[in-house]
Parts: sequence; C-alpha cells; structure tokens
Amino acid sequence: MQVEDARYLKRKVKGGSIDVHPTEKALVVHYELEATILAETGDPMLGERKECQKIIRVRSLNSTTDVASLAAEVVERCKLIHPSKLPEVEQLLYYLQNRKETSSSAGVKKGELTGKLKEPPPYEGMELDEVANINDIEEYVELLYEDIPEKVRGTALILQLARNPDNLDELHLNETALGALVRVLREDWKRSVELATNIIYIFFCFSSFSQFHGLVAHFKAGALVMGIVEQELKRHQLWSEELRKKKKTADENPQMKKDYEKSLKKFHSLVKKQEQLLRVSFYLLLNLAEDTKVEVKMRNKNIVPLLMKTLERDHHELLILVVSFLKKLSIFVENKNEMAANQIIEKMTKLVPCDHEDLLNISLRLLLNLSFDADLRSKMIKLGLLPKLVMLLGNENHRLVTLCLLYHISMDDKAKSMFTYTDCIPVVIRLILECPTDKVEIELISLAINLACNKRNAQIICEGNGLRLLMRRALKFCDPLLLKMIRNISQHDGQTKHQFIDYISDIASIIKNSDDEELVVEALGILANLTIPDLDYELILREYNLVPWIKNKLEPGAAEDDLVLEVVMLVGTVAMDDACAAMLANSGIIQSLIELLNAKQEDDEIVCQIVYVFYQMVFHEATREVIIKQTQAPAYLIDLMHDKNAEIRKVCDNTLDIISEFDEEWSVKIKLEKFRWHNSQWLEMVESQQMEDGDGIMYGDESYSPYIQESDILDRPDLFYGYEDGELFDGTMTPDYVDEFGHPLNDGYPARPESAMFRNGAGIEMADGYGMPIDGYHHIPVDEFGNPIGSLEFEDYPYSH
Repeated sequence: MQVEDARYLKRKVKGGSIDVHPTEKALVVHYELEATILAETGDPMLGERKECQKIIRVRSLNSTTDVASLAAEVVERCKLIHPSKLPEVEQLLYYLQNRKETSSSAGVKKGELTGKLKEPPPYEGMELDEVANINDIEEYVELLYEDIPEKVRGTALILQLARNPDNLDELHLNETALGALVRVLREDWKRSVELATNIIYIFFCFSSFSQFHGLVAHFKAGALVMGIVEQELKRHQLWSEELRKKKKTADENPQMKKDYEKSLKKFHSLVKKQEQLLRVSFYLLLNLAEDTKVEVKMRNKNIVPLLMKTLERDHHELLILVVSFLKKLSIFVENKNEMAANQIIEKMTKLVPCDHEDLLNISLRLLLNLSFDADLRSKMIKLGLLPKLVMLLGNENHRLVTLCLLYHISMDDKAKSMFTYTDCIPVVIRLILECPTDKVEIELISLAINLACNKRNAQIICEGNGLRLLMRRALKFCDPLLLKMIRNISQHDGQTKHQFIDYISDIASIIKNSDDEELVVEALGILANLTIPDLDYELILREYNLVPWIKNKLEPGAAEDDLVLEVVMLVGTVAMDDACAAMLANSGIIQSLIELLNAKQEDDEIVCQIVYVFYQMVFHEATREVIIKQTQAPAYLIDLMHDKNAEIRKVCDNTLDIISEFDEEWSVKIKLEKFRWHNSQWLEMVESQQMEDGDGIMYGDESYSPYIQESDILDRPDLFYGYEDGELFDGTMTPDYVDEFGHPLNDGYPARPESAMFRNGAGIEMADGYGMPIDGYHHIPVDEFGNPIGSLEFEDYPYSH
C-alpha cells in the first residue's frame, strides 16, 4: 500500500499518572499520544507513539485556598485528567499547599546563596497546550507569515524546540527558519512584547553555547537586541512620566483616582512583560560578551548607560543579571570611568544590603571591582557604605567579599580612622581569636594589619585583654601575619607601647631560636619599635646574647635584605642607650655597618637606617670618638650628603652637624665639601679653563693638577688673585699688596707698565707684561691700560705667522 492511499489520521490520547512539580506550585500530568494514519479501507498504514507531559501551574494556591474547589476546577478544565482522579488531584494539591517552599527563590529568601544566574522562567507568551516536534519545524516557520497571534504561537513552538539542547544542532542548519525569525523580530517587535521575547529567547538558547556565537553574529541579533533594549527603556520612561502626571491629577481631583488606579494596574502589567524581555535580552548580550571584541563593540554602542538605567528597576532577577554584566565590564578602566560618571556608587548603595542573597552577593562583588579606584572608595565612605559593610561580616555568605572590600577601603589613611566609629574592630578581633585553623584567613588578617596602623584603632585592639590574647595566639601558632599586625600596634607611642614590656622575653626568644625568617623579621620589628626611655636595652642584649647574632646577620650576604633591614633598625633603637651604644661600638658593629653600606649602597632603606645608627651613636661621647677617630664613617656620610633620597640627605646633614661641633679637622672637610657642592658650576668652569690653557702640559707633570678637586680649594690662590706665565704667586699674599695686574708693588717695576703682553692671531705671545721683547719679538707700544697704541698689522712683523 502506498502513502498516496492514506486518507485518515487517527489520534488517541491515553491518560497517565499525575505528579507534583519538584520546585514550583504545579501539577505534572503524564499522558501518551498515539497517532495513526489510516487508509481508505480503515487499515492502519503508519503509527507513532510518544510520551508527553503537561504542567498545570496553580499560582493562586496558598494556605487559605479551598483545595476541594481548586481540584474540581483543575479536573474540569484539563481534559487529560479523568474525573475519577479527582481525589488524587485533591490530595496532590493538599500536599503542595503544605509543602515547604523549595524553589530557588524561596531558598534565597531563607538565606541560601546559589551563586548562579537562572534561566528566564516560563511566561505567558511561551506556554502552550501542544508539544512541539522537530519534524514539524516547517509548519512553525509558515506561522511566521501569518498575523501576530499565529506568529506568537509559531515562535513559542520553535522556542520549545530551542530550549532542548539536543535540537540546536538541527535548528542551526535551518537558515530559512532563523532568517525568518530575525525578519519578524526586526519588523514586528514593537507590535508584541511576547513575540519579541520569544524570538530573543530562541537566540539566547543558541548564545548559551560558544560554538553557536558565530551563528548569532551572522544574523546580527546582538545589535538588533541592543536597539530593542534602548527603545524599551525610553518607552518605560514615557510610561513613568504619564503615570506621574495622572497621579498628580488624581491628587488634585479625587474623581480621577479610579482612572489613575486603572492606569497603575496597566503600568505594572506592561512593566512585568517588559522586564521579562529585558532579562532575556541582557542575558543574550552577556553570553555574547564572552568575546572581548564583541564586548568592545557593545561598549561603543553605549551598553553601560543602558545597564545603569536598568539598575533603577525593582525586579530582583533582572537586577542580578544587570549587576553581573556591570561586574564583568568593570574590569576595564574605560568602563569603570563611565560607570563612575553615571553615579554607579549612588545606585549600588540602594542594593546594599537587600533581602535577596544572590543580588546582595553580586552587588558586593561589583563594589569590590570598583574599590580599586581611590575616588570611588572615598565616595563609598561618604555615602555611608562602611557601617553597612561591617554589618555584613556576620553573614557567612558574604563575609569573604566583604572583608576584601573593607581591606581596600582600609588602604587609605584617612579611611582608617573611620573604622573607629563602627563595630568593625571588635568583630575582626573576635573572628581572629575564634579562627579554627592555625593560620588566620588572609583576607581577615590583612584587614587587621591595615587597621592596626592607626593609633586609635590600636588602642581599641589593646583594650581589655586584646593584646594578651593576640600575643598568645601568635606565639602558639607562630603566625607571622598575626605578628605583623602586633608589630603595627607596637609602633604607636603611648600606653600601648608599654604593654609590650611583658612580652620582650618571648620576642627575644623568637629572634634567637626560630627558623622561620618571616617570623623573625616581625619579632625584630616589634623590638625595634620599643623606643621606651626607661627600657634597659643593655640587659636585653646581654641576657639573650644578641650582639654576636646581630653582628653575624650584618655580614654582607648572610641574610635576606628584609631581615638585614630589621636588624639595622634594631641597632638604631638600642643605640639610643649610652651603654648599649658603647657595647656595639666595641664589638666592631660599626665597621660591619660600613661594609654593609658599601654592599647595599643602592638600597635606600638600608642606607637610611645605617645613617640613622651613626646619628644615634654620635650623641654618646664614647661612641662618638670611635666613629670619628677609628672609622671612615664621616667620609661615607660626606659622600651621602648629596644623595638623591631626601631622607638620607636630611639624616646625613644632622649627623655631620654634630660631628662638626666636636671635631675641628672633620669640620673643615665638611665645610669644604659643602663649598664645592654649592659652587660646583663655577669650579667646573674654572677647571675647564685650566685644562684649555694647559694643553701642552702632560698629565705626568707633577707641577700640574688636572682636577681641581684633587687639592684643597683654599690652597689655590691663583683662583682668587692672579696667574702669570705659569707661575703661582705666594698663597700668603693678599689683594692689598698687589696691583691691578697681579704684580707686587714697590719691587723695582713701574706701577703702570708702558706695554703689555699681546697675542697675535695664532695665539703667540709677542711681548711680556711690561713690553719687553720675547725671543726676538719687537716692542709693542701700549697705553696706560695695556692696549696697543695705533693700528697694528701682523704682517709688519717678520715673526707674526
């Protein structure tokens, strides 16, 4: 029998079981659909059987619903349920009525964090009683050429197919269907929100898989969707303005109140549909933005302002999507600046805190990205976000991201003091002390380290038994980061510093016995910070035998730079004590410091601390004599007087001033060096002139010094009084006993020479300073000022070449 002989199609529906939906308030009806093609004789030619299901949502079901009446209504309206199953339906509805909410949204309300973006839920335009079949795709495409209701139905059926990932491979090969969908979207999206949402949802299904992104780009669906989003946001603005006008009219005229209420109800209905469209659209764009090039194109089409406008909505799921998109964009500085220009912090402040856990978490993560900008951190504090963030430390779902955000805020010195007006410090200390592991969370301890840099914060930490408990934990678990926090506390003057006296033995024990270099560095830092006048440093050094240990660590290459720096700082602290300074000087540590200075001359921190040690030691008479008489420390200080680092120059100047007061020889050298520095340009000019005049003199000639710096500037009278024929006048002469030409008075020569030395064009001396011929040169008449008299022609003289 041939297919052409087929005349009849017989459908048979067989009811099946009824279950409750696992997450929603809905019944799931299972049934079997059997389709048979009959010939003219009634014989079956072809048959197919398929398992199907229908979801019946009962959104109105609540604790006060009449379950019996609702069950009867369900059985009456659903032809798939036989009336004999009424008791079963009633029992299932009763179960739904008393079942605890297990949907994802209910979980969020109860404080559960999903951390995932959810797919858009079913909506009015996509719910159909029939089940789509991939074999009927051509029929669904034909519906796209009908009126709007048929187009909505056709797109809903295609959407059913697209929501099943198994169908996407076959659908993406049907270019006719996809082209028709894009055409309908471009032409008719304004006529039906349901139609536009269905089509965008279809392309969203493709965008969920990276291999189909090229397909979406081929049909330019992304650009079309961005245009639709922009127009929808403008439409919402017009709706809001119209509603505002009607509300104002209703307030003035009570008779218009009903009209306003009707408009308000319609407005909410339209907004609900529009938000569904926006949610699908932004989800599609977010998927496409995986490609950075596509993201740049979106930014050029003003995606950031569109997202910022949508932040004003109240729909939680839509806001989660928008904030997630903004978070992704915020990693680029251009997007971050654009967000800042659109008042991002002001809008995000309204979302922190909120009842929706997922929305709150993603909002905090966006703020964390933005907090890398100092100006935005400052704005967060001005808008009152700091107390809100501190409150969230009690919520385990958001504690980690909140700690990171607070850490960024605490990096600013001005912001540190703001923490004293919150409960942050007690909460942080409690979390540290109650930490179940040996090491405190890096985010938590980092925040504590920053907070301890502020004096008032340190005082709050030390209140009660705070310092004792922190020291006990640090010593028990040997936690270097916790000890770093304690070190920051120890740097503040006042009562907090005196509390460390009880722990000196523990700190010294760590220095001598610990193999953990990071722990030793922090312990050295604490001991170096204890600049307490009444503290007996000599006793500490002797009791724990620290001097040989210090000398060993100061040897170049004996330890890492961080450890060496802390050792030098400790030496500077203990050198304030007279007895300690003498002990260090006698042990040869000063020479070790000089050698270290040579080795680490490029490290400004170490150099500055070594110079500070010298500064401390020159205060004491015993060590002052050692530094000045037995070491070359003053010479090194003179070399560092003009270092590029301002702090090094400052400490050097102060140290050299003290040395100048107590040692005459070094005082002269220091003054000479300062003279050379302040007159360096003049000295360079004089030196270059001397080099030009002495071209014929070899450097090996002992009577000539090629560099002026090699001799004492005060012993060079030729620079001040005169220089004649290569002879230097006696340096004891003064200008009062020489004439204006530099010659002694009353020595047999006339006070005013009648002739003077003159150079010809070749630079040859024609006569001496008194007009006497040199080597056969003729006498040249000169006036009283030494200038030649009359016209002088070099060719008149036989030797003027």
